[in-house]
Amino acid sequence: MELVFATNNAHKLEEVRQILGDRFTVLSLKEIGCTEDIPETGDTFQDNALQKARYVKEHYGYDCFADDTGLEVKALDGAPGVHSARYAGNHDSEANVSKLLHELEKKSDRSAQFRTVVALLLNGQEVLFEGIVTGRIGTERHGDGGFGYDPVFIPDGYDVTFSEMPPESKNLISHRGRAVRKLADYLKLL
Repeated sequence: MELVFATNNAHKLEEVRQILGDRFTVLSLKEIGCTEDIPETGDTFQDNALQKARYVKEHYGYDCFADDTGLEVKALDGAPGVHSARYAGNHDSEANVSKLLHELEKKSDRSAQFRTVVALLLNGQEVLFEGIVTGRIGTERHGDGGFGYDPVFIPDGYDVTFSEMPPESKNLISHRGRAVRKLADYLKLL
């Protein structure tokens, strides 16, 4: 089965391809000739994921799936949330992590969760899948793997950040991994 993943993020694309394996051919936006920035103006992860998937279907004609992912920090009332990628500017991971660490300097509660919503548009149907992983924000960056907030996110039950984990270990427990496995399970039933 061939599906478009509405992303230009090489890290996300690689993660999803690893999770879905050889049963599915996952094409990126670049591979279908989509080079424009797809709008993400929704108020929720669901809104943004659906907006991106609908855009690809409407403008390029492909069945596809899209995700929206964010970090929700309890002490910051759920921020950065839906604005995670643009928390300190325009998709600058280093600046986002620095801002997050600065805002948590005097906070004792560092609990957080990553949330991913995947929207699938297939054969005229829209289906949503959600994945959540809980954890906490460390006080400094650790590791050189992963991307985004991975160097400071320590999942519950672990004493290392996502950046310190091998990709296959992270994918087993990550928010995106959980949502994409639900997507894969759904696709297998078709």
